[in-house]
Amino acid sequence: MKAWLVTAAVVLSVALGGALTWQHYVGRVGEADLLGDTGREHRGPPRQIDIQSAPRLSAGPDGRPGADVQRRLDAEPGRNLLLAGLDARPGEDRAGARADTVIIVHVTESGDRAFLISLPRDTRVAIPGHGTDKLNAAFALGGFELLARTVQQLTGLVFDAGAIIDFAGLRKVVDAVGGVELCVDEETTSVHIGWDASGRETPPYRLIPPSFRPERIAGVRAQVYHVGCRHFAGWEALDYVRQRELIPDGDYGRQRHQQQLLRAIAEKVTSAGVLANPIALNRAITAVGDSLTFDGNGASVTDWIVRLRAIGPGDLTLLRTNAGRFHTEQRGGRDYENLDSTTSALFAAARDDRLAEFARRNPSWVI
Repeated sequence: MKAWLVTAAVVLSVALGGALTWQHYVGRVGEADLLGDTGREHRGPPRQIDIQSAPRLSAGPDGRPGADVQRRLDAEPGRNLLLAGLDARPGEDRAGARADTVIIVHVTESGDRAFLISLPRDTRVAIPGHGTDKLNAAFALGGFELLARTVQQLTGLVFDAGAIIDFAGLRKVVDAVGGVELCVDEETTSVHIGWDASGRETPPYRLIPPSFRPERIAGVRAQVYHVGCRHFAGWEALDYVRQRELIPDGDYGRQRHQQQLLRAIAEKVTSAGVLANPIALNRAITAVGDSLTFDGNGASVTDWIVRLRAIGPGDLTLLRTNAGRFHTEQRGGRDYENLDSTTSALFAAARDDRLAEFARRNPSWVI
C-alpha cells in the first residue's frame, strides 16, 4: 500500500535523526529485487530530469520497452513508486495471492509533495506474456515484476521503487500506533466479520464465485460501520478498508477508504502523542519496518528516507481514477473495469509532473 514508505520516511527522517537510530529501524525493512528489469535501465539514485512530457509506453512482444522508449521513460521528471497490498488470507500461499491494492505514488521533482493514485483491481489490461486479464491477476501470474511491467505498459510511467505490504501488516501498524481516527463516509457492512447467536466471530456472508456475489448467512449479525467519525482499532480498520461488495461505489469506495486510512496512519505516526512517547514510537516504526518489503531500484532505504524527508501527511494528495464512477464491461461472463480518457490525462499529468495542475482542474477527482 501507499504511505508505508512515505510514512516511514516522515517518521524516520523528521522524528528520529541520527544515523545510528536510522540504521536500527531501516535494518528491519525487508529488501528484495521486486522490480527486476522493470525501469532498471539506469540503476542507482532516483531519476531526475526536466523534459515536459513522455509518450504512452509501447513494448515489444516480451513486454519490455525498446531502447528509444526506455530513454524517454528514464527522462520522466519526478519519481514514481509502485505499491502493492496483498490480500493473502491465513493459510494462503502469498506467492499465489492477487494484488488487492495497487497504488502509484508520484513524488514531485521538487520532492516536497506526493500524489497517490489507486488503480481499480478489475481494470482490463494486457499482461505481458499472459494475454488480457484483470490487473490484480498480474501479481499472481508473475509476481511484483510482472505487476510493475503491466502498470508501466498501462500508464507509461517508469518506477523508481516498489514496495509490498500485506493486510496483516496493515492491522499490525494500526495497532502499533494505538488505532486511528477515521470518518466513515457511507454505511459499510462487512462481508468478512460477524457474530453468531452465541457471540462467536464468524463470516456473515458467503462469497459465491465466479463473481463472488455475497450471500447472507442466516443467524449471523454482520459488523456495520455507520457514517460518522470515530476511533478504529486495527481489526476494524483492516476490515473496513477491505469492503467493496455491499457499498454503492464498490471498489472505488474501497480505494477511497484505503487511501483515507493511509493518510490517517501517517497523521497518527507523526502526531505528538506518538513522537513524544519513545515506547510508542519504537513500536510504531518497528511495525512499519516489519510490514514492508522494499526495492529502491539501486538506492537504499536510507537514501529514500533522505529524499522523501520533506513530505508530511499534509503534503499527500489522494486521487481517484474515472472520477470514482464505474465504466464496467462484461466479457466472457466476467466484469472488467475500463479507464476513461480523463484517466489517461491523469497518467499523462503524472508523466509530466503536472498532477498539481490536474488536481486543480479536476477537483472531483481529489479524495
